[in-house]
Order: sequence, then C-alpha cells, then structure tokens
Amino acid sequence: MIELHGNVLYGKKENEKCKMASTTKIMTAIVVIENEQNLKKKTKISAKSAGTGGSRLGLKKEDEITIEDLLYGLMLCSGNDAAVALAEHISGSVEEFANQMNKKAKELGLKNTHFVTPHGLDEEEHYTTAYELAQIADYALKNPQIAKIVRTTNHTVMINKSPKDLKNTNELLGNLNGVYGVKTGFTNGANRCLVTSVKRENMDIISVVLGADTKKDRTKDSIQIIEYAFANYKMVDLKYMVEEKFDNLVQTQTFEIVKGKHNNLGMDLEQIKITLYPVKKEEVKDIEIKTDLQTILNAPVNAGDYLGTIKIQIKGTDICNLQITARNEIKKKSVLDYFLELIPKYFSNNLEKCF
Repeated sequence: MIELHGNVLYGKKENEKCKMASTTKIMTAIVVIENEQNLKKKTKISAKSAGTGGSRLGLKKEDEITIEDLLYGLMLCSGNDAAVALAEHISGSVEEFANQMNKKAKELGLKNTHFVTPHGLDEEEHYTTAYELAQIADYALKNPQIAKIVRTTNHTVMINKSPKDLKNTNELLGNLNGVYGVKTGFTNGANRCLVTSVKRENMDIISVVLGADTKKDRTKDSIQIIEYAFANYKMVDLKYMVEEKFDNLVQTQTFEIVKGKHNNLGMDLEQIKITLYPVKKEEVKDIEIKTDLQTILNAPVNAGDYLGTIKIQIKGTDICNLQITARNEIKKKSVLDYFLELIPKYFSNNLEKCF
C-alpha cells in the first residue's frame, strides 16, 4: 500500500486486519516520547525486560541505559527487550503500556488497530491494517525525535557506560533514493513487514508491505510500489489554482441585494487544507474548479452568511468543497431610506417641468 497524507495511491487489502510484528514499535516510540520529556534520563533493566526473546538490544538485568538509547535500540535493531524496558519505564507494566497504546490509537481515529504488547510478538488480539499502520507512521514522522531516529543508519548506545554499535535493520535506508525511515518487522505469524517513508522533491509517501514470505520479497514489493508512485503521480498545487480562481471571481462577480442599502457584499473563501495533492500524471488535464454562487440575495445579509462553494473535481470526483461566505453586512432598507431615495427624483422631475 502507498499512502500520501491520507490519500491511498495504491492499495491491496489495505483495510484487512493482520499481524504487524515489530512495526508495532512505531506506536511504542510515539507513546514513549509523548510521555517522557527527559530522554537523557537513565532507567534500570528488569528481569522481565532482560528475558524477552526475539530480536534484542542485548540488555541484562540491572543494566543502566538512557531512554534515548533504548529508543535507538527499539527502532534500529528492533530490540524487544528495549520495548519492554520502555513500557515498564512509562507505565509500570507491559499491560498498562498497551492500554496507553490503544488510547493513542483511538485518539488517532483508528478503528481496526489493537495492541497487546510494545514489541509486536504474535498475539491473537494484536493487529492493525496496512492503511492504519501508514497513518501511525505518518503521525510518528511529524515528531522530530522519531524522524531523527528512524533515518539513522548507524548509532552507538551506552549500556553501563560501555559502547554498543547498532545498525538499522531497514534494508532500503541508504540504498534507495529518498528513503528516510521507518521500520521493519518479522514474526512467524506476521511474516516479513516493512514500512517505508520516501521523499523525492515535493512528493512524500509512505509504503506499507505486510505478510511478505521472505525479506527479498518485502524489499522487492516495497521498491516496486514506491517506484510506481513516483513514476505515475505528480503533486499539483491545488491551493494556487483555487486562490487564482477565487481572486478572478472577486474581481468580476457582482451581486444584487434585494431591498439592501447597498450591493457591496464582498466575499471570503474557506481556508483550503490541501496545498499539494497527488494526481495521476495523465489526469492533471482533467482537474476542474467549479463555482456555485448565489448572486441575488434578500437583505439583510450578515457577514459570514453562506453564498456558495468552489468545488475541485478530477474526472467528476470531488476532491474538496470550499465555502464562500459574505464579507460585509448589508442591512435592509428602512422607510427613511426609501424616502431619501425619492427626494432626488422629486426635485429632478420638477426641474424638468420648469424648463
């Protein structure tokens, strides 16, 4: 699956629940960093953490290490022992930390994601979807500390003041143009998984591959869908196109305000949230910006009243709808206003009779 700021460029079973192995640790990192301000703080390793199996940082009971170095161990060498140590530091137990992970998932609006552990070793009720995992990664990468860690190829951590060199398990990092993260994963239940973030020029995508049979397969599949995205899509500045259309509308559009004191209404446009938008290269010519505007209104008109919309469409499909509202207040004419309008007409008619 390929995701760009919530837009799925390509997907296959992207909403199917499945195990995600160590890509779980993206959420682990989020919860840790959002709940611990001092990453230089040291913590002592418990027997439970030291005894955790699978991929490991290599921690032993009573070891001392900083939270920051545990995060590097979590994301670079995918240390399950580091995951448990972080969970215990933040929440006191793996179970309570999983509750915090699920709370965060709910905050992000995820409907098909549930966590049982901070490391992702196979559990029946531990799952996500490719689409929601992309959303988690997108959120995580907005945090500068996480972005810095996942783009690191090599790093030295200190365990009991002794150095240990780590290498990032992400095989695409440093080997494919534009890759700057994010996380690998493997368990017998999940098979090979890889979440990849890639930026080339003004296009920034997230690729998610879950359930690949081999590491070679996940690498190949990831590269294929990444290259597909950059070969077939381009970023279009919809904000510029909409604002240009609206500016022209402001300069040319007139209004008739029935029983209004004047017709100087003015218009405001709802702020567009989309700036750059991915469009298939062959469909750029099909972008249309349409307006639907009420030009005859009854007074009074209040500032902020709805006037119409600007709609962006590609091949008839709506991309976004923006409201156009009244800028100025226009009051309804009073009896006195009508009387004052008649005075010039009265004098004009009488002058004509005189001549």
